[in-house]
Amino acid sequence: MRERRRLDEAVSATRAIETELRNMVELVELAEAEGDAELEAEALAALAALAARAEAAKVEALLSGEADDRNTFIEINAGAGGTESQDWAEMLQRMYQRWAERRGFRVELVDHNAGEQAGIKSATLLVRGSGAYGWAKTESGVHRLVRISPFDSNARRHTSFASVWVYPEVDNDIEVEVNEADLRIDTYRASGAGGQHVNTTDSAVRITHVPSGIVVACQSERSQHKNRATAMRMLKARLYEQELARREAETRAQEEQKTDIGWGHQIRSYVLQPYQLVKDLRTGVTSTSPQEVLDGALDPFMAAALAQRVTGEKAEVEDVD
Repeated sequence: MRERRRLDEAVSATRAIETELRNMVELVELAEAEGDAELEAEALAALAALAARAEAAKVEALLSGEADDRNTFIEINAGAGGTESQDWAEMLQRMYQRWAERRGFRVELVDHNAGEQAGIKSATLLVRGSGAYGWAKTESGVHRLVRISPFDSNARRHTSFASVWVYPEVDNDIEVEVNEADLRIDTYRASGAGGQHVNTTDSAVRITHVPSGIVVACQSERSQHKNRATAMRMLKARLYEQELARREAETRAQEEQKTDIGWGHQIRSYVLQPYQLVKDLRTGVTSTSPQEVLDGALDPFMAAALAQRVTGEKAEVEDVD
């Protein structure tokens, strides 16, 4: 139902843009035919606004992953470098909090490990809102800061690193649903002690879950109905355990993808001195207003990275000194 609602909203938004586009084009043509410059200017301005809406809808359409609509955890860890990196990690924490607030998401600080003199060693944010993980998922990686250090009495330029890891919130209150069409149910005569009734009727039940190959059986009760109910509980427990194992495997895979927090692994560079520039090293997107980016203006970087995931194209950009 959640997927259907998402698709309905996307289709409705697209149709609304198409309808408005036709209307605006007709209005521009009418204004040109009648020589009404004021009406033509208004229609062109409306078309520009519509183009912005279409671009936003295009980005939203990229959020089609299985977990994209979930809440997300954003984990930040300072790299080597002591106070410098710890201060940078705290700047990143603030940046993601500001970004979430700009999008109307709710933010909760669920873990915080303060630095020895300033900043943080690590912190974890829980960002709540529809699409939170989909938007933030491309932020995982190493972020590099270049600036004149406020902690250096000689005012020298320093380079600091911090890592960001983004992963979706998973609801552990799993409702295990079993499709009856996926089951093969066999009844057979129970064996062993239990009296003449148990041994002479087909009261035992064996259930095979065909997609997974899981087989469970129960013959502890004299009633076939009770044995079937118990076997179904066993099957659901096995399916639940299998899902947990799958999640743990995915988490281990994500952990293995983490790289060293240092040179050669960064996804984005933030230069505050001697010039002002933020550059994404994957997509080539840049900003000459680092303070605005650090205040949460991350959508252009996230949108480009999402599009790159879909197209698979890699940007050819030079690193930032």
